[in-house]
Amino acid sequence: MVKQKNRQHDFWFIASFIILGLYALFMVYPLSTVVRQSVVDETTGRFSLRYMRQFFSQPYYYRTLINSFKVAITTGIIAVVVGTPLAYLYTMYDIRGRKTLQLLIILSSMSAPFIGAYAWILLLGRAGTITKFIQSTFGYTIPNIYGFNGILLVLSTKLFPLVFLYVSGALRNIDNSLLESSANMGCTGFKRFFTVVLPLCMPSILAASLMVFMRALADFGTPLMIGEGYMTFPVIIYNQYIGEVGTNQNFASAISVIAIIITLGFFLLQRYLSNRHSFSMSAMHSIERKKASPVGNFFIHLYAYGVVAISLLPQVYLIYLSFRKTSSAGIVFLEGYSLKSYQQVFSNMGGTIWNTIRICGVALIIIIVLAILISYLVVRRRNFTNALIDSLSMIPYIIPGAVVGISLITSFNNPYLPLVGTATIMIVSMVIRRIPYTIRSSVAILSQIPLSIDEAAESLGAGKVKTLVQITVPMMLNGIFAGAIMSWVTLITELSSSILLYSFRTQTLNVAIYTMVAKGADGRACALSTILMLFTVVSLLLFNKFSKDGEIML
Repeated sequence: MVKQKNRQHDFWFIASFIILGLYALFMVYPLSTVVRQSVVDETTGRFSLRYMRQFFSQPYYYRTLINSFKVAITTGIIAVVVGTPLAYLYTMYDIRGRKTLQLLIILSSMSAPFIGAYAWILLLGRAGTITKFIQSTFGYTIPNIYGFNGILLVLSTKLFPLVFLYVSGALRNIDNSLLESSANMGCTGFKRFFTVVLPLCMPSILAASLMVFMRALADFGTPLMIGEGYMTFPVIIYNQYIGEVGTNQNFASAISVIAIIITLGFFLLQRYLSNRHSFSMSAMHSIERKKASPVGNFFIHLYAYGVVAISLLPQVYLIYLSFRKTSSAGIVFLEGYSLKSYQQVFSNMGGTIWNTIRICGVALIIIIVLAILISYLVVRRRNFTNALIDSLSMIPYIIPGAVVGISLITSFNNPYLPLVGTATIMIVSMVIRRIPYTIRSSVAILSQIPLSIDEAAESLGAGKVKTLVQITVPMMLNGIFAGAIMSWVTLITELSSSILLYSFRTQTLNVAIYTMVAKGADGRACALSTILMLFTVVSLLLFNKFSKDGEIML
């Protein structure tokens, strides 16, 4: 019996050691390499802070940081203003097609933001369809979509679903008796929303707004596509590393370090505020949805489906354009319809689609296995090492993808670990950046499973590993599956690090779409975007089919 316990102890000790070693090799070491490169003069090889001083001494550079903050703060405010009422209406009122509405809300956020930027340019750009229609019909020129306004439009429509998910989850934990008591005291309607519901949801709103802030701050594709002269922090990192007008890898590393410090600061702030203002709610009686008056019902449905329609409009338009006839090069759309764009895609870029399935599929399998082990270590075997693993797992999620890509290239472009240009380095990047989704959902569901179940299994002779595999994991499946779906969707839409790490043999759909857009091959770009959206839709439908309640909640 003692030997069996020792074996179990050894297994989990070895598992912790191996996982910590993997994070040390593929995250701590690359980031430390970037830090070291940022403080070394490329000409003398000596310690220097010249690149840090260069960034803060030249307005062109530090203004990109100010621009990023403006975008992130404004996007966070808009996302909260749009997403919070939507979550409230969705939870409190009987809305037709609730599950379909939720899938559409989530779907609107699941394509890469730069694809949304590309679609909005086709709609509202200088030669966009809506722009030309309004100009020819009414003689009115709509405001310029490029720059700050365009970035804000794209990111707001992409990130408000995050607030919706957070707040919806919080509302599900509010006991209906609280609302009934407030109603009996004459507190109803808007007054109840602002005095009762909003304070109870404030921790979730705060967490969601900070996550939106960090996502917007780190976004790379949107400002690159639609920003024009409005430069942001991640774009300047990319340009300094592989820009067309010259590169400075040491300077790019210095900017990356600044990005790491800023994002880590906000991450710690988020954890502090979450711990300070968090409280637990458990709904003995869930909120009972009610029917609104005919007028109220009309405006509720108008708001809910109107927001979704605006968010999905770019994606629907891309699907439409993918079936339009194009010129021989696929650059100009012609009258009529054709499958030519799809024929070109499947004949010339079939390997790209296969790469997406192959690379992202392998990454997802690794994510699921590691997430199960990490969540078990964090919840069932709490100690300093496992807490450190939990904290390390979140770091790649919050820092810009371009920084992750640069750190991996800097560390593994050598004869000892020649991983640059291989599928392996892309899988590594995807795993460390997207595993937090599955870890967080697995930890949440495992925390709800009583420890007594594990103890009962062990008392009957099952070891901890056998208990985990045969009892605990099956009970965790809903949480694992939810996190895995979110990880998968973000894997297939990954751009910021993949665009730095890919080679012609490892090009994925998102990278191919960006390449086609850059070349002006709109027909093929629309076809590839449609295929990518199809992957996303299928993923969400699978979740809806196999989950217990068909609802994705954070």
